Amino acid sequence: MSSKIILLLFSIGFLPLVFDNSFAQITSGGFGQSPFERDFGDVKFLDAYFGTINEKIEVEAGDENVPFTVVLANVGTQDITGIRGQLSLPMGFSASDGPSSIIRADSDSNSLAGENFHITFFVNIDNNVKIQQYPGTVKVDYSRLRESGVRTAFADFDFKVTGDSVINVKAQEPFLTSLTTNNVVIEISNDGTAPISSVDIVATNTSTELASTSSSTTNVENVVILESSWDIGNINPKSSRYLTATVYVPETLKGDTLRIPLSISYYNAHGDLHTISKIVDFYIKGLIDLTIFNVEVIKLSGTQMVIGEIINEGNEDGLFGFVSIKPKGDSNIKQSTQFIDEIEVDAPVPFNVPIEFNGQPRYGEHEITITVRYKDSTRDEIFLTQDQIINVVKPSNDDENETDPAIIVIPIILIVGIAIYIIRRRKKTAIKAS
Repeated sequence: MSSKIILLLFSIGFLPLVFDNSFAQITSGGFGQSPFERDFGDVKFLDAYFGTINEKIEVEAGDENVPFTVVLANVGTQDITGIRGQLSLPMGFSASDGPSSIIRADSDSNSLAGENFHITFFVNIDNNVKIQQYPGTVKVDYSRLRESGVRTAFADFDFKVTGDSVINVKAQEPFLTSLTTNNVVIEISNDGTAPISSVDIVATNTSTELASTSSSTTNVENVVILESSWDIGNINPKSSRYLTATVYVPETLKGDTLRIPLSISYYNAHGDLHTISKIVDFYIKGLIDLTIFNVEVIKLSGTQMVIGEIINEGNEDGLFGFVSIKPKGDSNIKQSTQFIDEIEVDAPVPFNVPIEFNGQPRYGEHEITITVRYKDSTRDEIFLTQDQIINVVKPSNDDENETDPAIIVIPIILIVGIAIYIIRRRKKTAIKAS
C-alpha cells in the first residue's frame, strides 16, 4: 500500500514537467532563439528601417555609419524615461564603432504614456551583404516615472537592405539647331542597385530661381517645348528609359547652351515618394539651309563645265565647302571636285566643275549627282546631295574647223614688218645714190 502511495506522488510531481515540454512553453520570458532574455513590458514595437525618424534611406553593401532607426510606442499608463537600446543583427552588420562592439543607442527624450518614441543606432554594412530582407532583434531598457528599477522589452522584426538608386539624365543628341523644330530624346537612367517605380517627369520653368551668383539657372523660358510632362513607369537597376520632346529654338539663342530643368518624382525601394531636380544641357547651333539651283552646262575656254549656284537661307555660314559631281546610271562622266570655301548666309555662291570623261566622250543627256560637302560650327561634316540631268553638247564642225585668230594675225604682222623694213632700205639706197 505504501509503495502505491509513493508511486502516485511521484507521478503527480512528474506531470508538470511532461506537460511543460508537450506544450512548448517559453521559459524565462524568451521568444525562440533570441540572444536576449525577455520579459513583458509597456513598450510595443512599430517599425525598423535604415534612416532617421524623418526619412528612410536606401543602403547597399559597403555603406558605413548608416543610421538604423527603431520606432516604438509607450503603450503603458505611465511615462517612461532612461530609454536605452541594444540591437542584434545577423552576420554582415556591425556597430559603427567596430565589428566587435555592441550596437547600442540612447533615446534623446522621455516618452509620454500613449506616445511613440524612437532609437537610432549606427551600423556598418559588410561588402558581401546581399540586397534582401533580414531578421533583427531589439532590446529596450527603460524606467517608469516615480518607480525604481529598470524594465526591459524585446522585439523581433524584419528589415531590408534595399540597394541604392542613382538617377542620371542625358540627351541622346546634345545639339539643337536654331530656327527649326528639334526632336529631342532624353535618357533617364537608374545607375544604382535599387529599383524605382512610377517615375513622373515634368519640364519646369525656373526663370525666377536664382543661383548664388544671382543669375538665372536656365533659359528654357526662351524656347517652345510642345510636351511638358512624361510618365515613364518603372526603371530597374542598371537600366534606362527614354522620353521624347519637340523643341523649337529661336535665332537669338544661337551659340548658347540651353538648360532644361526636369523635376523627377518616383517611389523608392521603401515605397516612399521622392522628388529630385536634374538639368539636361544642349548646345544650340546655327542653321545652315542650303539649296542648289541654276544648274546648267556652258562652254568656257573651249571646255564644257557644270555650273550652278548655292544659296544659304539659314543664319550661320557653312565652312570648308566643296562641290563634287559624280556620274549616275550609265554616265561615263569622271567624278570631279571644286573647293568653294565658305558658304555665306544670303549670298549665292557660284561653282563651276569641268566635265571630263572616262574613255570616249558621250554627248547628250547624263545623270549626275551634285554633292555639297561642308562643316558647321561644331566641325561636324554635312553632305547635301541633289540628282540632276545635264546635256553635254557635241562640238559643231565650225568649232572643230575654227582657226585660231593668232595664226592669221601673227603672219600678217610679220609681213607688214618685213614690208616696212624693205621700204626703208630702198629709201636709204635711193638717198645715197642721189
